Amino acid sequence: MAQRDRVMRMSVEQPLWRALAGYRVLAMIYAIGLFAAAHDGFARPWLAIAYFAVLGVWTLATLPQVASAAACTKPFLAVDLTVALTGILITPLADAVQRVHDGGPTLPSIWTAGSVLAFAIKGGWRWAALASTLVAVANLIERGTPARDTVHNVVLVWVASIAIGYVVEVARASERTLARALEIEAATRERERLARDIHDSVLQVLAMVQRRGAVIGGEAAELGRMAGEQEVALRTLVSGGLVPVSRASEDDARGAVVRGAAEDEPDDGPVDLRALLAPHAGSRVSLAEPGAPVPLAPQAAREVAAAVGAALDNVRRHAGEQARAWILVEDEPDEVIVTVRDDGPGIPEGRLAQAEGEGRLGVAQSIRGRLRDLGGSAEVISVPGQGTEVELRVPKHHRQTNDPRGKAEQR
Repeated sequence: MAQRDRVMRMSVEQPLWRALAGYRVLAMIYAIGLFAAAHDGFARPWLAIAYFAVLGVWTLATLPQVASAAACTKPFLAVDLTVALTGILITPLADAVQRVHDGGPTLPSIWTAGSVLAFAIKGGWRWAALASTLVAVANLIERGTPARDTVHNVVLVWVASIAIGYVVEVARASERTLARALEIEAATRERERLARDIHDSVLQVLAMVQRRGAVIGGEAAELGRMAGEQEVALRTLVSGGLVPVSRASEDDARGAVVRGAAEDEPDDGPVDLRALLAPHAGSRVSLAEPGAPVPLAPQAAREVAAAVGAALDNVRRHAGEQARAWILVEDEPDEVIVTVRDDGPGIPEGRLAQAEGEGRLGVAQSIRGRLRDLGGSAEVISVPGQGTEVELRVPKHHRQTNDPRGKAEQR
C-alpha cells in the first residue's frame, strides 16, 4: 500500500514578515516625507538626498529578503542595520545643529525600527536586544546628550523589539507542540484504520481457525491453539502503544511541518516498555499495562523484557504448557514495577536455594542478576499449590558502566 504523505504547514510568524515588508516601505516614504517638508533647514541637503536615494533603493531591492526567515540571512541583517546606523550617525552632518539639539528626527526616522524588528522576528528576543542596543548607542552619539525624548524613543524601541522577539519564540514553540499533537492524532487515526482492516480479515480468520481446531481435535487442536496465540498477540500489537512521531519541523522558516506518516525515534531515546512486553502476550499469557507509554532507557527496557521472558520460560518449564500467566506493568513516579504471576503448583520451600547450589542459575542470573545490574530488585514469592509471583522493580534513572569482564556495575 502506497504511503500517504499529507503535508500541512502552519506558521504564526509568516504574517509578521509580510507586515514587516509593508512597514519598511511605509517607513521609508515617511522618512523621505519628513525631509521634503523641512529640507530648507538642512545644512547639507545633498548629503540627506544621497542617503535617501540609497535607503529607497535598498528598501525596495531587499523586499524579498524580508519575506521569510529563510531569506532573511545574517549578512542581510548586518548590512540592513548598518544602513540604519549610518543614517543616524550622519544626521548631525546633514541637518542643522539647532534642529538636532531640539530633538529633530534622524534621517532614517522610524525606518530604523524595521531593521530592529527584522532581528527580533528572525532570532528572537536576544537578537532584538543586541540590535536595539546598537541603535540606542547610535542615537545617543547623534544627540550628544541623553535627552528625555531620545531616551524615551530608545527605551520604546528596545522594549517593543524584545517583546516581539519573545512572542515569536513562544509562537514557534507552540507550532512545534501543535505539530506533534497533529502527528499523534494522524498516527492514531491510521492505527485505528489498520485495526479495523485487520479485525475484518486476519483476526476473524485466526479466531475461526481456533474454534474449528478445538472442535476437530488432534493436531488441528494444536493448530487452533497456535492460531489463538497469534490472534491475541496481533490484537495486542494493533491496540497497544503510540506510533513514534518526529519532534521538530523540517523547515522552521516556513512553519511547522505535519506529516501523516510518523518518523523513527532516535536510537538513544527512551523506549516504551509496553512495546517490548507485547510479544509475550498470548492465549495463556495476559498482559495488563497502563494506557500511557512507560518510558525506560533502552538497555533497562531490554533487560526487564528479558527477565520477564525468563520468568515465563520457568512457568512453561515447571508449571506446564497449560499453565496460565499474568503480566502486570505499573508505572510509578520513581520506578517501574513488573509482576509475573502464574497459576502453577508453586515452588517448594528451599527449592530455589537448592537449584542455585546445583548450578541452575535461571532465577539467580537471568532474573535477579539482570535487575541487580540495573539497580533494581527481583523478588520471588511462591506458595505451594497457589502459584508463583515474580516482582521486578527497576528505577527510572540509573547510571551504568562496564567493567573489564563486561558486566554492568551499578554506580
